[in-house]
This record gives sequence, structure tokens and C-alpha cells, in this order.
Amino acid sequence: MVDKVLAPSSAAEVAEALRAAAADGRAVQVRGAGTKSHWGGTSSTVDTVIETRRLRGVTAHEPGDLVATVGAGTPLHDVAGVLGLAGQRLALEAGSPTATVGGVLAAAEAGPLRLRYGTGRDLLIGVEFVRPDGVIAHSGGRVVKNVAGYDLGKLLCGSYGTLGVITSATFRLHPLPAERAWVSCPVSSVTELPDLVGRAMAPAVHPSAVEVNLTSASGTQGTLSVLVEGSAVGVPVRAEAAKQALGDRAAVGPEPRWWGQYPFLFDAIALKLAVAVGRLGTVLDALFAAAGPDVTVRGSAGTGVLHVALPGGTAPAEMEGVLRAVRAAIGGIRYGSCVVLAAPETVREAIDIWGPVPGLDLMRRVKDRFDPQHRMAAGRFVGGI
Repeated sequence: MVDKVLAPSSAAEVAEALRAAAADGRAVQVRGAGTKSHWGGTSSTVDTVIETRRLRGVTAHEPGDLVATVGAGTPLHDVAGVLGLAGQRLALEAGSPTATVGGVLAAAEAGPLRLRYGTGRDLLIGVEFVRPDGVIAHSGGRVVKNVAGYDLGKLLCGSYGTLGVITSATFRLHPLPAERAWVSCPVSSVTELPDLVGRAMAPAVHPSAVEVNLTSASGTQGTLSVLVEGSAVGVPVRAEAAKQALGDRAAVGPEPRWWGQYPFLFDAIALKLAVAVGRLGTVLDALFAAAGPDVTVRGSAGTGVLHVALPGGTAPAEMEGVLRAVRAAIGGIRYGSCVVLAAPETVREAIDIWGPVPGLDLMRRVKDRFDPQHRMAAGRFVGGI
């Protein structure tokens, strides 16, 4: 039972809180905006919650170097507002509208622009964090070419707060594009996807994102949308190239309403698929066949990272069958993964939410080194870490 909720305003205050928790043997959970508090495993015990909402703001920005340092509790949309004044952006997005920088890194979120710019791990060049024992640590720096020390920042990305508390992060930035255009075409069968994605990725198009939105409500139907960015002169030419590549059904239009948003609400069962693009049709065909008519799939067809929404009332046995079918279609850990991000407790307890995970023994050793008492979000991550 949580009996302390702390909102420190500096790394020093975070360190003080963690030292006090360590002295009392208290279990700690980290929370930003709380948009992903229901993701991952269930922490076995939580005595103290540390909120990062006061660790906010763009604390350093070097426009000439395309680098900025941001407090972990800063919402991504606030970062966009500040950097946009200088004609720059952090090419990191999240499907959670109020998500914070620290939460996005900890949960390994990334939006449509991941195709061109990568994820938080790729954009991160330095991080300040507090270890479970209350020691403030740094990794990387404030310059893009920095090779000093171990890259602990990448280790923290996707760790769900089990290794420490991120207090600030330094990122490489990119210029805002002068022009953007979306080209969309209908998708009537999942078997079309690999071919459509291949056409959208043509050198003449050079897309920033290739996203898909599919539903099985009345037979497979949906839309593939391609984002083209660049100069005011070049974008119309490349958009036309995208239209020609995708065929007669393609058209230039406004940003799709679903663009960059998760397909699931809070009460849905949420999956994350990472699939080789060439196997998208096979995996999604298996998903729709096993899960029935009320499934929505959305995400980066260009990278094979997709999010899936299933009804929250899906029975545990049925959910187990869906996971078995999808993981078999993926073809093993060499070819991808299927993770249950969120589900009702009755479902979560009856299934393997993570599936096969390579390197689990190494992950456990890392956890033991950083958090020997297993007080930080214990049980939240894969393998009960």
C-alpha cells in the first residue's frame, strides 16, 4: 500500500528521497504523467511513489549544436513548444498526449517518426539519473560526439523505472521541416502490406513515416499513410512519387485523425508487436483469425512496430490462444516479439505477458547490480525484475 507520494524538484531531492527509502527498506515506484502506470507487470509492493512532474523544463538549449537538455517530468508537447521557437524539434513522439520525457524513455515509446529518426535510445546523448541507493549519476554528455564511459542511458531506456530515476535527458535535435504532406491509400487485405510498404519506402519518396490503421470489425479494412517532409519545393514532388508508387487508390490529404495515437483506451487489452516487415501479412492474418472481429491495429508499418487493441472483456483462455497464434506466426525471438502492455488483472495473471525474452539472465544480473534489494518497481519488468 502506498503511504508516501513525493514530488521532488531537483536531482538532489530525488537522491534524498531514495536514500531515505533505502534506509527504511521501502519499495519505490516512479511516475511521470501516469499515462503508462498500467503497462508492464504489476509491482509486488509499492511503499513510496516518486513523481517527476516538478522536474520539468528545457534547462539547456544550444540551437547551433542541435542539442537540448530537458527535465524528466516535462511533457513532450511542452518541449515541442519551446524548441519550435528556434525552428527545431525533438523527433520523439508518444501515443499518450500528456506523456513526459522520462516516461517515454522508461517505457521505450516512439511514434511515427521512429522510421526516419529512431527511438529515444537513438536520440539520447546524455542522461542524469539517481541510482536506487541515492547516488546521482551521469552518462554521456551534452555534445553529439561523446564516447566517454558506459552508455547507461540506453540501458535505462525501456527499463520501466527498475534501475533508477531519470531526472534529465540530453537529446540531439533536428530542424523543423518547411513542408509536410500525407499520402494515403486504402488497405483491404493484410497480405497487401509488405508490398505497399516496400513501394512507400522507394528512394524517390524517402518518407519520414509509414503508418497503418487497420480494423477487423467487418472484414480487414484500413489505411496506409505516408508522411513526406522537407523543403517546400521537394515535398510536392516526393508526395507525387508516393502517389504513383502506391497506385491509383492513393491520394494526398490532411494528417489522418488517428495519426500517432494508440488504438486502445485505458480499459482495453493492449499489445505491442515488433515484426519483420516482410512477415506483417502472416502475423496480422494470424492475429485476426485468432482474435475475432473486434481488433484494431495501428502503428509503424515501415518498421514493423505495431500496437493492437483487443476488447478488455476477452477471456484469459481466449487471450492465451491469441498470444500463442501470434507468437508462432512471428517465428521466434530472432524475428520479433509480442508483448502485452496492459490487460485486466484476471487476464494478466493467467498469461505470459512478455513471451520469450533473449538475455534474461543478463538483465537479472544488471538488476542485481543496480538494485540489490530489488526495491525499484520490483516485478514491473520482464521476468519479474
